[in-house]
Amino acid sequence: MTRQPTDFTPAPVPTGRRTVNGTEEIQRSDGGWIPVEMAKATDLLMDEVVRKIMGYAIALSDQVARFKGHTVTDLGEFEALLEQEYNSGVGGAKGNKTFLSHDGKMKVQVQVQDHIDFGPELQVAKGLIDQCLNEWSADARPEIKAIVTRAFNTDKAGQINRSEIFMLLRLDITDARWRHAMDAIRDAMRVVGSKTYIRFYTRPSADAGWEAVTIDLAKA
Repeated sequence: MTRQPTDFTPAPVPTGRRTVNGTEEIQRSDGGWIPVEMAKATDLLMDEVVRKIMGYAIALSDQVARFKGHTVTDLGEFEALLEQEYNSGVGGAKGNKTFLSHDGKMKVQVQVQDHIDFGPELQVAKGLIDQCLNEWSADARPEIKAIVTRAFNTDKAGQINRSEIFMLLRLDITDARWRHAMDAIRDAMRVVGSKTYIRFYTRPSADAGWEAVTIDLAKA
């Protein structure tokens, strides 16, 4: 199979070698140096392959970083133009935005994802929920008990199960204590940070489904 040539130059990487008194040496993982001729041929070949790949990987990482910077700048300048022209920008709740080409075949989406933690009010909610379950006893639906158990069980990192906490908020239960517990959960929510994601999509026609433009190496 013929390889397609790359369209960018690899970044310079350290050679891991030096010359001492006319003898070329290569560095070991423990920091020491040995003459190149004493290293195994397979180790030298692996060293060469790794350094070659890393040169392209670093260059590609830098290229992606520059691309993201240009994308953010271009979209920001466009939004500033809209603000100036119409006193309105592009976007929805929490800064989520969608930009479309005129033919409807290309799309850029900007999504802002909040990182949520929970304050001490969550333990108040847990106490109220336990009161409800104890009083309902046999009348409580088993699926509700299962959701509560999963919601307040910590994972390996010691964090509560956020998705199950949000599942509790969607349950349609009219008991006043349950409602009070749900209010306590909402009060416990703390937005501790956010991250912006930019995603790119294309489609062959305006009525076709969208296909993601892959930039993530794991999905390429």
